[in-house]
Amino acid sequence: MDRLIYTAYSGLRGSLSAQTAIANNLANANTIGFRAERAAFEAQTLKGPMLEVRAPSAMEVKDADMTAGAVVQTGRSLDLAVDGKAMLAVQADDGSEGYTRRGDLMVSPSGLLQTGDGHLVLGNGGPISIPTSASVSISPDGSVQVVAPGGDPKAPETVDRIKLVSPEGTQIAKSVDGLFRVVGDGALPADLDARVTTGALEQSNVNSAQMLVEMIENQRSFDMRTKMLTTAKDLDEGGAALMRIN
Repeated sequence: MDRLIYTAYSGLRGSLSAQTAIANNLANANTIGFRAERAAFEAQTLKGPMLEVRAPSAMEVKDADMTAGAVVQTGRSLDLAVDGKAMLAVQADDGSEGYTRRGDLMVSPSGLLQTGDGHLVLGNGGPISIPTSASVSISPDGSVQVVAPGGDPKAPETVDRIKLVSPEGTQIAKSVDGLFRVVGDGALPADLDARVTTGALEQSNVNSAQMLVEMIENQRSFDMRTKMLTTAKDLDEGGAALMRIN
């Protein structure tokens, strides 16, 4: 079978994977703190003495667009937008430490501080526990302050400090659960200089118009590679017909 078929097939698989990444970005265009995934095609050539006239391609999600999203004021005491490139440390479903920019925090029924998608927010000593019926606020340095029922609002008590980390100088990658992790395992140290803006939320950085353009371009590439399969079929049939001529 002509190698053109395998070349076109690898491109078709890449187009489908790219379409998945684009669809995921569009689906999260309104998700708080979401970072758009960036995919890239890469030619895979075999090194050797023969002339390389065709090269299969592979597509993978290389990284995420770390451009900051728009910050919207909400006035809610548990909403926060992380300043600069810092990130919140949270506990993933498997118990590992992950990082996110999502700042729509809330207190779970069990009294633990968590993000809007259910991940427990980590402090200096692990998940942050909030006293029952206490009024909660967050200071610009990430300190979680509470006022007990009937207490003095001007004298809040600090129960913990949200672990804010900086990925500068460390390679991080986005996992399938939407959280960022250190490549090769490990955890980032707390950044004591990191700050947050309270009463505000950072929106998704997905550019919906750009994603729609990329979706159309990807669809055209898929159609082109489909035509390549048809061309390979015609060439194969033509070659077989020549071989049958006496």
